[in-house]
Amino acid sequence: MSGLRRFAAPLRYVQGPGALDELPALLAPYGRPLVVTDPVVQSLLGSRLATLLADLAPAYLVLDGEITAAAADALTADAPPEVSVVVGIGGGKAIDAGKAVSLRLGLPVVTVPTAASNDSPCSGVAAMYDDDHRLASVDKLPANPHVVVVDTTVIVAAPIRLLRSGIGDAIAKRFEARACLAGTGVTSLGTRPLLIGSAIADACYSVLREHAADAVADAQSGTITPAFEATVEASVLMSGLGFENGGLSLAHSLTRGLMVAAPSATHGEHVAWGTLVQLAVEGASDQDLADLRSFLTAIGLPTTLAGLGSTVPYDVDGIAEATMQAPHLANLAAPVTADDLGDAIRRLELSRTAGLCPTD
Repeated sequence: MSGLRRFAAPLRYVQGPGALDELPALLAPYGRPLVVTDPVVQSLLGSRLATLLADLAPAYLVLDGEITAAAADALTADAPPEVSVVVGIGGGKAIDAGKAVSLRLGLPVVTVPTAASNDSPCSGVAAMYDDDHRLASVDKLPANPHVVVVDTTVIVAAPIRLLRSGIGDAIAKRFEARACLAGTGVTSLGTRPLLIGSAIADACYSVLREHAADAVADAQSGTITPAFEATVEASVLMSGLGFENGGLSLAHSLTRGLMVAAPSATHGEHVAWGTLVQLAVEGASDQDLADLRSFLTAIGLPTTLAGLGSTVPYDVDGIAEATMQAPHLANLAAPVTADDLGDAIRRLELSRTAGLCPTD
């Protein structure tokens, strides 16, 4: 394989209380913005955005429902011709909708997350689903977002489950980047990872181990603290840089099966559980598994299939078979089979530490 390596990142990242107020100055060089959002964000922030962006005469599109290719096409068809930058404002669906519209229009995109629920705001890909919220494709943009604006006064007001989900998604990046680097895996950029990918993913994990539990407690009281700011930065920026430049692996591959087995759980909840499975597949000790499980529990993240809300908590073979179709599965140091996955899942699900077997 060629020695070529690539690095991807947003052009600018702005985080802190009141960061939304910076949006007019950040957008002014681009011209007229097309704001893509969802009904909830439109009701919460619509009047504020209208005031902030009045001098830029923005156009608005609202995604109401799943982010599918057809929905993205419909939004794009409604876009006025004179816009010059797309601004995705909201949760993961609205952010991906903004990216999808920007891709179709050939315009730069700016992202403004209203929750720290995942690292999509920083990445150069858009996750597209079908009407049943099953992943249909991951569409690649020609470039990462030009600006990412993270207003922590907005983020702290989001449902606490979304913060927990972002933490769960980010925790995996250390282990996935290490697996990708140790084997022959490639990143979403199509090349072997640079060392900086793993370095950022390691830093992301360290920040979360130090600050995430405090950040969750702070967010529950609506308080913006250094721990909260650090956790948001890790969940949005570090996690995004870590996965694009370090690579994804088994933890994210397992979401293929979990979308069917546990559809009510969030992406980050899936990935957090998937990280435990990845460690088990890689031969982690019971002590290491217990350590990570204890941390996830302290955050409030599920560590069992039952905790994920799975209606078929013991259908591990179905989850394993679906996972085998995921492209990121190749980013492990050693090949893995469906039987290997099934054994690792059963090891976790049947352990006393997981609380799913008798304590005879």
